[in-house]
Amino acid sequence: MKNILIASTSTIHGGEYLEYILDELAMFFKDTQEILFIPYARPGGISHNDYTKKVQTAFLKINKKAYGIHTFENPYEAVKEAKGIFVGGGNTFVLTHMLYKKQLIGILNETVTKGIPYLGTSAGSNICGLTIGTTNDMPIIHPPSFGALKLVPFNVNPHYLDPESNSTHMGETRETRIKEFHKFNTQPVIGLREGSWLDVKNDSIVLRGNLRARIFEANKIPYEVKPNTELNHLK
Repeated sequence: MKNILIASTSTIHGGEYLEYILDELAMFFKDTQEILFIPYARPGGISHNDYTKKVQTAFLKINKKAYGIHTFENPYEAVKEAKGIFVGGGNTFVLTHMLYKKQLIGILNETVTKGIPYLGTSAGSNICGLTIGTTNDMPIIHPPSFGALKLVPFNVNPHYLDPESNSTHMGETRETRIKEFHKFNTQPVIGLREGSWLDVKNDSIVLRGNLRARIFEANKIPYEVKPNTELNHLK
């Protein structure tokens, strides 16, 4: 049974790391005291050790311990034996490259599908979908494939931004980019606004948080869904 939280972001404006969702995480990880953290999305500027310390500080607030996968001699076995998993944000292309390099795509899918709780934020949410084709990140490295964990039957666009009516920006909006994606791809895309997350329990996928999400389906007009809406119809 899948047990997954797919969050748009780790930090909302004015808050601390994971602060807005900590109460939810205390319940989500209630059956384990130890979480395997995967910091591979950070391409530089913050080391895997420093990134892990940041995560450890947040999880200590709910009496949970986090361990960086980079400290294990065998990352594959670390995932296989994990009792809880968190994949943080950064650059989705770097994250995907590292997961393929360390041969973790398959074992992550297998472990999470068995019911081990998985939390993803930002890049860690992007990889939950069918592909990483709707990430906002620059392709600073070329992974072997855009294929992702395929834990849900659609793509995710974390940090979804609405067009600002008074903006002087003349470039493409997020909605324009996703519509371009649908010129070549058919899977639905969920635009997750900051502070929102998807609660996945086996085949049930429910939008949580206080904000609506924007749904994009090929050859259809985009539409909004309210919090607590069931989304398992998206395929």
